[in-house]
Amino acid sequence: MKVGLFFGSFNPIHIGHLAIANYMVEFSDLDEIWLIISPHNPLKKKKTLLNEFDRYKMVELAVGDDIRIKPSNIEFSMPKPSFTIDTLTYLSEKNPNHQFVLIAGTDNFQSFHKWKNYEEILKNYKLYIYPRPGFYLGKYENHESISLINAPQMEISSSFIRNAIKEKKDIRYFVPDKVYDYILKMNLYTN
Repeated sequence: MKVGLFFGSFNPIHIGHLAIANYMVEFSDLDEIWLIISPHNPLKKKKTLLNEFDRYKMVELAVGDDIRIKPSNIEFSMPKPSFTIDTLTYLSEKNPNHQFVLIAGTDNFQSFHKWKNYEEILKNYKLYIYPRPGFYLGKYENHESISLINAPQMEISSSFIRNAIKEKKDIRYFVPDKVYDYILKMNLYTN
């Protein structure tokens, strides 16, 4: 089985994340997409990060019963901060019949050289990269491990949604209905 691993803070998950996941599972050779909720990305500030259990719950609500796209809390029990190479290695050892592919946006490649053991990722895994407005692959453009997937470009971000909520804006069409309801019910991102 070929599984795409889409890592993210998902703080919160939004329609852009889901559109990319859906595109990858429908228009590439991937059988499934696992949305890996990262408790703490070492390259991001933790102060704006909602706890991982609320973020997991929102991902779970967002994907519902779609058997092709699954939430994963695998990093919750791993050392923090989370490093992609450690998760890839762990999952590969636990699932020898799966081929794992890393899914990332071109925006991630601005700091890819700072990732722990990024050369090992390039050597041992395929990467399916989707375009993000204003970002390019640069020196990785013709790398043999990297495939640029022509997914729709999404100009929406979790930080935009968080800021909009703080400003008391209505964000109902930027997130799935059940996620919107959960954000309201739990009074998330309001301060």
